[in-house]
Amino acid sequence: MNNYRSNKMIKGYWLTNLIVMIMMIPLGFYVYKKINPAPINRVIPTTPANQTSTTGKVYKCDGRTHCSHMTSCEEATFFLRNCPNTKMDGNNDGIPCEKQWCGLFSFK
Repeated sequence: MNNYRSNKMIKGYWLTNLIVMIMMIPLGFYVYKKINPAPINRVIPTTPANQTSTTGKVYKCDGRTHCSHMTSCEEATFFLRNCPNTKMDGNNDGIPCEKQWCGLFSFK
């Protein structure tokens, strides 16, 4: 009889703990959201699709995507920064056409 009561108390103890834990989960999420608010989506302004360069040339996104289509490092840089789907920065370092136009030993 005593053994039966201790088993019942143990089961009741675990059930109480389970209910308390289930109630604490939403409270934990609430506190987490208050401490770590969602990041603010900031829009970074981009340059217009047509841009006048320092040399006076006007570049625009016209579908060219490869270094072989470019005529200068400045033009390749404009296309990389402003035009979609370019394939001019193979190592993703932000410098386009390093072998043809913008590399250390390229002739501009």
